[in-house]
Amino acid sequence: MNPDADRIIRLCQRHARAWAQDRGNRLMERAWLDRFRALLRPGAAVLDIGCGSGEPIARYLTQQGCHLTGVDSSPELIALCTTSFPHLAWHVADMRTLSLARRFDGLLAWDSFFHLCPDDQRRMFAVFRQHAAPRAALMFTSGPAHGEAIGSYRGEPLYHASLDAAEYRALLCANGFDVVAHVVEDPDCGGHTVWLAQLT
Repeated sequence: MNPDADRIIRLCQRHARAWAQDRGNRLMERAWLDRFRALLRPGAAVLDIGCGSGEPIARYLTQQGCHLTGVDSSPELIALCTTSFPHLAWHVADMRTLSLARRFDGLLAWDSFFHLCPDDQRRMFAVFRQHAAPRAALMFTSGPAHGEAIGSYRGEPLYHASLDAAEYRALLCANGFDVVAHVVEDPDCGGHTVWLAQLT
């Protein structure tokens, strides 16, 4: 494993409040979140994997009637979630070993899953499947192509990795998901590469 990948959790813990402030409340993801919600029943249960501070995605989804549960590996970020949204369910957990013993109508891993190394990403698809109710929607962001990239946050290395598109499609298919939409570096969403899939 790249050592920078192993440092992500501690980086988020050290810089939780700065991370939340830098993320802010600008909802560039609205169009994708609406496509995600269109696959859900009213009042759907949604699991936000790598939820950060809960802003702005958790706020938007709950305003639209979703019943949200959030998971993050940073106790500091989950504490911010609990303060802002005390009525929602929040869990401190590593997504790689997540086991909540329940299934959700929607699974979201926005700007979180791509901080895992490639092998951990491959193993995550079984975790997604384990938590997916019948016809569940799954949406996640990835890199635009296979490889690793090291950015920087507050002067520390910030790890990202991606599989190639064919492997993501194969992993989704092997775990029972059909691709509904996929856009590489969406110019209308800050250059995010987005996958939207649904359990068959």
